[in-house]
Amino acid sequence: MAFVDDLGAALDKTPGGGIILTSLDALIDWSRGKSLWMMPMGTACCAMELIAASFARFDFDRHGSIPRPDPRHTDVMVVAGTITRKMEPAVKRLWEQMPEPKWCIAMGNCAVSGGIFYYDTYSVVRGVDEFLPVDVYISGCPPRPEALQDAILRLREKVSAESIVPSRAKPVKSILPQPGDPRKGDIAAEGGEPS
Repeated sequence: MAFVDDLGAALDKTPGGGIILTSLDALIDWSRGKSLWMMPMGTACCAMELIAASFARFDFDRHGSIPRPDPRHTDVMVVAGTITRKMEPAVKRLWEQMPEPKWCIAMGNCAVSGGIFYYDTYSVVRGVDEFLPVDVYISGCPPRPEALQDAILRLREKVSAESIVPSRAKPVKSILPQPGDPRKGDIAAEGGEPS
């Protein structure tokens, strides 16, 4: 990645290099987005839905998302299930073994917010985002495999907005509202006068 980073920085500083950089970004983002290999981190009941997602009925291969058991060959960690304080260092260690660039999907209420177990058990982590940078959240108890497919497509949108130069970023084009977007139907956001 160091060569790609150096190339991106050199093209960004070169007059007219932005044209080449934009094309190179598009090519790299296309190839990254179409081959998001998953590290399945199923720790509780949501793991059954994660396993079901790999069946032929849901056909994840058409999205280029293939589950791999080795973190050194994956791009996306899918955390599905309850994480306890004792599991946290192991999950972090697997995350650190994944090569850059890497992304994280929190699948299910327990991975998103601790779920029903957070208030009854002292050892449950209140969401994976306490120790991992989560890119896409999937709610549900347990969420269906179709929700995981939708999360992969949302992650593709996020990957397509990235650049090999850290200072350049494109806005995410999404059908879903993004953080900071005005709420639909909000009169003040539409330029009208509140009543």
